Amino acid sequence: MEHIGAGLAAMGVIGPGIGIGILAGMAAGAIGRNPDAAGAIRGLAIILAAFAEGLGVLAIVVGLLAIFIS
Repeated sequence: MEHIGAGLAAMGVIGPGIGIGILAGMAAGAIGRNPDAAGAIRGLAIILAAFAEGLGVLAIVVGLLAIFIS
C-alpha cells in the first residue's frame, strides 16, 4: 500500500512541470513585447522556476519517505 501512496506523492511533479512550462511561455512573450526588460524578466523567471522545481523535488522526497520509512 505504501507504494501506491509513494506513486501518488510522486505525481506531485506534474504541477510544477506544467507551471514551469507556462512560466517559460509567458516570459518569452513578455521579452518579445518588451526586449529592453529582458534581463529583469529572465532573472525573475529563473527564480520562479527554481521555486516550482523545489516543490517537485519535495514531492519526490515525500514519495521516497513513504517507501523507505513506513
